Amino acid sequence: MKFIRFTKSGIYCPQADIYIDPWRRVKKAIITHAHADHARPGMGHYLAHHHSLPLLKSRLGENIVTQGLNYNEELYINGVRISLHPAGHIPGSSQVRLEYKGEVWVISGDYKTEFDGLSEAFESVKCHSFLTESTFGLPVYRWKDQDLVFEDINRWWSSNREMNKHSIIYAYSLGKAQRILSGLNFDIGPVLVHPAIKEMNDCLISSGYSIPKTIELAGSKGQSAKSSIIISPPGAAEGKLLNPFKDRSTAFVSGWMAVRGQRRRMNLDRGFVMSDHADWPGLNKAVRESGAEKVYVTHGYSDSFSRWLNEEGTAAEVVKTEFESEGQ
Repeated sequence: MKFIRFTKSGIYCPQADIYIDPWRRVKKAIITHAHADHARPGMGHYLAHHHSLPLLKSRLGENIVTQGLNYNEELYINGVRISLHPAGHIPGSSQVRLEYKGEVWVISGDYKTEFDGLSEAFESVKCHSFLTESTFGLPVYRWKDQDLVFEDINRWWSSNREMNKHSIIYAYSLGKAQRILSGLNFDIGPVLVHPAIKEMNDCLISSGYSIPKTIELAGSKGQSAKSSIIISPPGAAEGKLLNPFKDRSTAFVSGWMAVRGQRRRMNLDRGFVMSDHADWPGLNKAVRESGAEKVYVTHGYSDSFSRWLNEEGTAAEVVKTEFESEGQ
């Protein structure tokens, strides 16, 4: 019996009878982080890092059954040693280390190797088998230092203010929005956030994270000061809360903004390249430092990244999953 199996319900450890980020309903699930493609409703029991629990309950319901672990805290289930380690993706995100009879697997979930000043810094974990994402698994994806990106964002916001325009940034409500808030220059003007982002802010504040104070977007003309910047989920771009803000400049913050023409296709004025996923150097660094004898590559450019690893002498194969990489 294989220590880890890839099943129709998700990544499964038979010895512990537990799944990691399952996409079908199961009795016991370890959740790497609270993004919707990894944390789904209907599980009998959710195990995650303590800081993920308020987020999971906000998104999946207060009545879900949860258990929290700290990073590097060990839990034994039927002889399997389980521990969580920082993934650097968003606050509370984890890699899952599983060990049984001397064999070690690490299921990385989504991760980034750049420290963003908000999420816990990525920790390299030695293992025999490493399951890695490959959302941006092509050499073209190489991120600029985030301080330089924040300089560009604040310069854009200041320029819009001088032109008497609102600045609207579209960003995913969990992880990316809070990362942007940590880099804004609040001296430029008021900072408004969509209610979905405020809800995530409140969850993270309850877990002890330092999130700057913002104004909740209400969609009223009284909030329409031209010096303001508004952070909204991309799915709310056509919503009524943004209707009062007529004279606007729009931007999206995502790794996909590195793709030529993406900004134009989304009808945006600006695109800022910043991702909560590892870039090409980051993916290679994570694989190399894991020391893994076998690498399993999932979602994103999995075929290309797996082929590259094999050509470089690391045994790798593609694993099909139902993850979609929210929060790029």
